Amino acid sequence: RDEINQALKTAMKAGDKRRVGTLRLINATIKDRDLGIGGAVPTGDRISDHEILGLLQKMTKQRRASIETYSQAGRQDLVDQEAAEIAVIEEFMPKQMGEDEVRAAVAKVIGEIGAAGLKDMGRTMAEIKTRYAGQMDFAKASAIVKDQLK
Repeated sequence: RDEINQALKTAMKAGDKRRVGTLRLINATIKDRDLGIGGAVPTGDRISDHEILGLLQKMTKQRRASIETYSQAGRQDLVDQEAAEIAVIEEFMPKQMGEDEVRAAVAKVIGEIGAAGLKDMGRTMAEIKTRYAGQMDFAKASAIVKDQLK
């Protein structure tokens, strides 16, 4: 949260309008969640760094979907805008794990919690999301979990 605010101040001083806009959007999303807007239950507390990572991951996923839609529509200007926003958002996320790292992490979690079959998939994914928030694509991780729990 502090890093995002500092980056916003720096971008404002530099006059980088696109970066300022993206950082303000991130801050607004975080404040909405703090206040319980968007389906979250208001607790009066600020959301945790773990939850912020989840928000950032969701924001990048939304932009990737938009890029696909804009590409199909031939709107390169919008594709470029979304890609620039992704680059700014990803600055505040941990390095993404490669497929081999995801497979190793999944195997480790399955072993540690004693998951034995597809009935344990929900419990396994919940633990993976807790441990590796913002570090991997959970859709891909889900496919790997399903494959390993067969």
